[in-house]
Amino acid sequence: MALVRFQTENFRNLSSEPVRFSPSFNLLYGENGSGKTSVLEAIGYLGLGRSFRVSRHQAVARHGEQRFTVFGGLDQGLETGGSGSSGDNELVHRLGIGRDLSQKETTLRVDGESVRSLSSLARHLPVSVIDPGVFDVVAGGPGKRRQFLDWAVFHVEPSFGSVWQQCQRVTSQRNQTLRNGRLDEAMMRVWDQQYAALSTQISEARAATFSQFKAAFETLVHEVDVPWTDGLKLEFFPGWDVTQSLESLLLNHREQERKVGHTLYGPNRADVRLKFQGRPVAETFSRGQQKTLVILMKIAQGMVLSALGKQVTFLLDDINAELDEGHRAMLAQRLQSLRCQVFMTSIEHPVVDQLWPRGSAPDYRLFHVEHGKLTEE
Repeated sequence: MALVRFQTENFRNLSSEPVRFSPSFNLLYGENGSGKTSVLEAIGYLGLGRSFRVSRHQAVARHGEQRFTVFGGLDQGLETGGSGSSGDNELVHRLGIGRDLSQKETTLRVDGESVRSLSSLARHLPVSVIDPGVFDVVAGGPGKRRQFLDWAVFHVEPSFGSVWQQCQRVTSQRNQTLRNGRLDEAMMRVWDQQYAALSTQISEARAATFSQFKAAFETLVHEVDVPWTDGLKLEFFPGWDVTQSLESLLLNHREQERKVGHTLYGPNRADVRLKFQGRPVAETFSRGQQKTLVILMKIAQGMVLSALGKQVTFLLDDINAELDEGHRAMLAQRLQSLRCQVFMTSIEHPVVDQLWPRGSAPDYRLFHVEHGKLTEE
């Protein structure tokens, strides 16, 4: 599905006027501070339930306002091979998210009905962000790579979100027991059993999706001109030595965990290990190679979901500053072949012929953004 209707209220400096988007490519340009990234950020709220720029909801509300809302209308997009253009009466889903800052309450709505979990909202609009911060997937810690993998697992395996939430709750209870002055061993064994069972489900789902991702990635690197990927290996580490049962491992390291006061083994320690000739990629690849690697990994994620009949909405924020012309064209053409929906921002007026060979550009809409208002050209 694709986001074809969009409207916000009191979201940063964005105008409250409704906007129609293409289910294929949407090119946004304007000066710094014009509101381009804010548009992507608001779209991200519909697919992620949060901002990909800041951690606090208060930061996105217009100054002086105590509530903001984002609305999106989805149609079938390019999933079924259609053009994706439709009137309001042909929308497949209507999504809404609002935040009351004074009450600290978030309201989620799908097709006019209130829903309780962000996953109920996010599953309808798979949103993948490519902005300067995304390159930490390679250079950053394991948490960034877990987040990268879990995004795909969530959209591939419907039950993953609820199992992950259950595991988070059990982990919290287990950590609290570990931090008690006097350890209750009987209680610990109860938490160990539940934690191990949920951890196994999470790791199996992660491993299955990682296998699909790795296959897509290997196919991709054979099709594009990136010779420095020879010798590159991607491996999934579940967070513990799976040759041992997790329950036994936890019991054998009880004293170690008691000293640090939190869980040291399990899916909370999982990682996607990226190595080149046996060494971490972060130590061996140049900054430019790392950027290209993340782009390829993002495209591979899109390939996995596309094979399942799902249209991903990619948010590309100011990629002119991060990628050279050749890599921008590679990215645009690959996303076009996957029939993704794309929102791409730039300061300069986009040059379509630099992204696609003349005459092969997809259906796209071009918007000039100024003072938070989108004007189609």
